[in-house]
Amino acid sequence: MGESEGQVVFSEQFEGELDSEWIWIRENADRWRIRDGGLEIVVEPGVAGTVRNALVRPAPDRSSGVYAIEVTIFNHAEPTQQYEQAGITWYQDGEPVFKEVKELVDGEVFIIPGSKAMPTQSVRLRLVVDAESWEAQYRPEGATVFRTAATGELAPAAEEHVSIQCYNGPPDAEHWIRFEDFRIIRL
Repeated sequence: MGESEGQVVFSEQFEGELDSEWIWIRENADRWRIRDGGLEIVVEPGVAGTVRNALVRPAPDRSSGVYAIEVTIFNHAEPTQQYEQAGITWYQDGEPVFKEVKELVDGEVFIIPGSKAMPTQSVRLRLVVDAESWEAQYRPEGATVFRTAATGELAPAAEEHVSIQCYNGPPDAEHWIRFEDFRIIRL
């Protein structure tokens, strides 16, 4: 699963209204906004099962090919809360099953899974999926190629969705995360 260019099957540039196939999980309308070609969300306290303002849409049919889900993530504020994170989450039958995120762990920021050091303020995440597996890739700010953080198996499910979300935010501060240039690409 390399870096070859593919066909963009969906693109969200976060200008004006969101595409009609997006749905919010536990929307908190006062804590998200679309601004200057980006979706900005406050990182609220919570975990995968209680996340606020998760933006979810149908996943591509990975039984029919190889797809990449990409988004750029920018932290307006340095993360301070243990496990504060933002990224892509894969859902099967309504439940989150795995994630690719930029996450604060023990005072350092990493790409999870894979625990790859992530020192830059922004990163392009790329989750590549096919009928049987996933590959978490990332491209730090200033880099020109994607690096692989981790790989794994992904059994099929009746219903699959992909989301962009952030959680484990500090209860006493307002940390905004910016998501830009969301794409689903058939490789």
